[in-house]
Amino acid sequence: VQLQASGGGLVQAGGSLRLSCAASGGTGSTYAMGWFRQGPGKEREFVAAISVSGEFTYYQDSVKGRFAISRETAKNTAYLQMNSLKPEDTAVYYCAASPPRPRSKYTYTSSYTAWGQGTQVTVSS
Repeated sequence: VQLQASGGGLVQAGGSLRLSCAASGGTGSTYAMGWFRQGPGKEREFVAAISVSGEFTYYQDSVKGRFAISRETAKNTAYLQMNSLKPEDTAVYYCAASPPRPRSKYTYTSSYTAWGQGTQVTVSS
């Protein structure tokens, strides 16, 4: 499966952005989807994940209540709605696809078998 991330940009603190991740070339609906981010000089970190069915979602503590992950199976697309953005959210955001795994595994980059190219999110103070 190939993934294409989009929707990044420059936004002021407190603003919102919605990232999209379109899957093609495979059965994207059979994968769990995740979002990771990598800030300047930092390691790539888990942000959020959603199960194959969309029934279960998982978040990094720092984004709980501000970010929401969702998926639209008919369009083979996953989304990350980001609200109340903070300067520390500035990073390149990557979407990724994982075969179904135990919940705890979705926070690891090694669980994902396909990655999008990344989209830059910059939050100004």
